[in-house]
Amino acid sequence: MATNVYDYIIVGSGSAGCVVANRLSTDRGNRILVLEAGGGDGHFWLKLPVGYFRSIYDKRFSRIFDTVPSESTCNRNIRWPRGRIVGGSSSINGLAYIRGQREDFDDWFENGAESWSFEEVLPFFKSIENHQFGDGQYHGGLGELPVSDLRNRNAACEAWLRAAVDYGLPFNGDFNGASTYGAGFYQLTIGRRFRASASACFLRPALKRGNVDLLTNAMATRVLFEKGIAIGIEWVADGQVLTARAEREIVLSAGSLQTPQILQLSGVGSPDVLRKHRIGVVAEAPDVGENLQDHFQFRMITELNRKLSLNDQVRNPVELAKMGLEWLAFGRGPLTVGAGQVGGGAKTKFAELGRPDVQFNVMPLSMESPGMPLQAFSGFTSAVWQCHPKSRGKISIQSSDPFVQPRIEPNYLTDMRDREILVEGLKMLREIHNRPAFSSIASKELTPGRKVQTDEQLCGEVRCGGGTVFHPVGTCRMGRDNLAVVDSRLRVRGVERLRVIDASVMPKITSANTNAATLMIAEKGASMLIRDSG
Repeated sequence: MATNVYDYIIVGSGSAGCVVANRLSTDRGNRILVLEAGGGDGHFWLKLPVGYFRSIYDKRFSRIFDTVPSESTCNRNIRWPRGRIVGGSSSINGLAYIRGQREDFDDWFENGAESWSFEEVLPFFKSIENHQFGDGQYHGGLGELPVSDLRNRNAACEAWLRAAVDYGLPFNGDFNGASTYGAGFYQLTIGRRFRASASACFLRPALKRGNVDLLTNAMATRVLFEKGIAIGIEWVADGQVLTARAEREIVLSAGSLQTPQILQLSGVGSPDVLRKHRIGVVAEAPDVGENLQDHFQFRMITELNRKLSLNDQVRNPVELAKMGLEWLAFGRGPLTVGAGQVGGGAKTKFAELGRPDVQFNVMPLSMESPGMPLQAFSGFTSAVWQCHPKSRGKISIQSSDPFVQPRIEPNYLTDMRDREILVEGLKMLREIHNRPAFSSIASKELTPGRKVQTDEQLCGEVRCGGGTVFHPVGTCRMGRDNLAVVDSRLRVRGVERLRVIDASVMPKITSANTNAATLMIAEKGASMLIRDSG
């Protein structure tokens, strides 16, 4: 082993890794190493809230994974960008802050994740949060993460919201409150002007304490074991293979795609997969990489009959100047928008136990696909995804070479109920769009188009035109059963001194955006790590 010796080594400086590093660093006696495969997060587009339009598919900031084409999505491969930068995907995401339904976490508990019910995780949500309205029953006011209400009011979005309420959805003033049911404005993670990434809120303060080393452009290749005990990490930087030793624990926070890949490369996984690639078995863990889940969405694009779209504003020099001044002076306006301004949760006829089973995400802009330039007309996008997909995929290494991406099989829509719920959600969107408040400003539906009417036709559009919401989770499931990859304290089964703390431990995907829940997992996981370390 190299002479680099630390108490803790954290692999990944994304949402989870930044929080864990921060909490461990409060004990000045701890020596902590954080490894990040990407570079620094100093670029302007990573700071400007609306910059995710530019950064999400930019290979300087993202590693773009390809999924396996599948029949259920018309034999398409779907690209999954993940943040390869300090701050991880929190540096490139759409800034939406929504925890999910309280029942999501009660489901975790029922599935064997002891101490992860909603009442037990709520204090950890609150402890990281610095909400603009301060402490309350559901919010915290003393944490590091700024959470604020929408700072840009758009007439088209407000028309959609009135139409949704007219359709029958109750107005919901706080999706992080008692319920996610209804329609309303989304909350975002923005500071006074800039994106509130996990790097800005948690890692930078930790680095100032002087006991955290951050290494960028350092690609972790495997965990090093001695007799089943995790003792260190190997990584590659500038073509050199380097190592460091951990005297207490190693934490994998590399995300739902690369945490299972690192485990498999390290000899923790299905024996069949490991032997195929001539990797020695350290611990038999056949469920590493299994249980992959993601939200699958369909985006309805409407052309407006008035210039109420961001598509129009960005092509008008005067409007662009106004946008810049409003942002600089007040930290408000179109430059603060996230990947969704209004929306909400709704219940189709398939909703179980009265919980919303679809979520709407509405934006006053349009593009051919995420990451593409805004279109040349007055476009408006209303997206719908299923909250609780039943389809399950998997991830497995394709090579012992850590630079070869794993094989990603999302298996979207393989469960017929997933297709049926999305079709019902799309029909709901149309009903909302038909209400006078919105139909009065809508010129025509472009995608899928009014010629598409039957359930079979709508399902075909969903299968062939839908895509990811960028929420992969679940590939290192926690639980009490022997097949669970980690136990409820996030310790990897079959080995010692190794934990997984990131979105891969979710037994089931949350109903909404996953970043808030990932930050909570890190907060709770760090608390467990500190307590177990004495």
